[in-house]
Amino acid sequence: MAEGSDNRTEQPTQRKLNQARLRGQVVQSREINSLFMLSAGAVIVLLLAPPLARRLDTTLARFLDPARLSDGGGILWEAVANLLAEVAGVMVLPLILLIATAIAGSLLQTGFVLAFEKVGFDLSRLSLLSGFSRLFSLRSALEFIKNLAKVAVIMAIAVWMLLPEVARLPLLASLGAGALATEIHHLLLRLTLAVLLLVAVLAVLDYGYQRFAFLRSMRMSRQEIKEEHKQAEGDPMVKARLRQIRMERTRRRMMAAVPTASVVVTNPTHYAVALAYEMGDKGAPKVVAKGADLIALRIREVAEENDVPVVENPPLARALYAHVELDQEIPQEHYRAVAEIISYVFRLRGKMQPR
Repeated sequence: MAEGSDNRTEQPTQRKLNQARLRGQVVQSREINSLFMLSAGAVIVLLLAPPLARRLDTTLARFLDPARLSDGGGILWEAVANLLAEVAGVMVLPLILLIATAIAGSLLQTGFVLAFEKVGFDLSRLSLLSGFSRLFSLRSALEFIKNLAKVAVIMAIAVWMLLPEVARLPLLASLGAGALATEIHHLLLRLTLAVLLLVAVLAVLDYGYQRFAFLRSMRMSRQEIKEEHKQAEGDPMVKARLRQIRMERTRRRMMAAVPTASVVVTNPTHYAVALAYEMGDKGAPKVVAKGADLIALRIREVAEENDVPVVENPPLARALYAHVELDQEIPQEHYRAVAEIISYVFRLRGKMQPR
């Protein structure tokens, strides 16, 4: 039975968060983007607007000079195109700044996210029913109320800052053009800074809420964590079965190699190690089978059935069983003990002359 959302009490694992990121599900606040866009707009208005306006004024003034745009033969379209290009050039810098800040706001929150699932075409997005359900959902209603509250607070701050200036209107009317422009610039600067400060506070709060809501939606049940652990580490039952299969295959291979062994060294009851060596081999004797208890008993039985000599040497049997793996040559510290046993076996079989 599927577990309900009430059972999702555990924090999401990093694996689930990474999978959500691949699907494009990340923590993102629109207020952060708004803050960056408003900051860029403030820079444009307060710092770049005066020089851009002068340059734009100079460029547009050329439209009023007929001699620059026409002659006796008609309109000089090349001159018109050049003027339009200059106007566009003046507007390009603010546009680039706005786009760059919008991208920076997203990258600051999410980093570079490449979600191929979002790129695909989904017919369900064209459904009017699903569109209306998203439009009139609780989430949309909360977003609408939040935006209204934000606009209301910004307007309240603007009114609160502008009210003291109402009493100064008669004084402002008596100022010259330059002084009036300076006063208006200072007022806009204070208003902009106040709005930016408010939006910054709202952005921080909204980001914290979005992160809380996202992590809450990503919560997992204990069963989901267990299933994910099984997928990541492997099902313990499957791993045990695979380990058992490997052991059975190794055991069958060992038993098949016992008849080819030269000697079996035993404990005599707890350990058995089968060694293979032929006269003239360049390497040292090799362990072809080993086992303890029941497996050791089976190795001795197979050795006796195939006339493989069984020699009791408890210290050597324990050492070879503990320190030498299958199909490995014996280490140098056991050369002497093994050489004596191999020599004894070869003399019994007539492969070596007696001493």
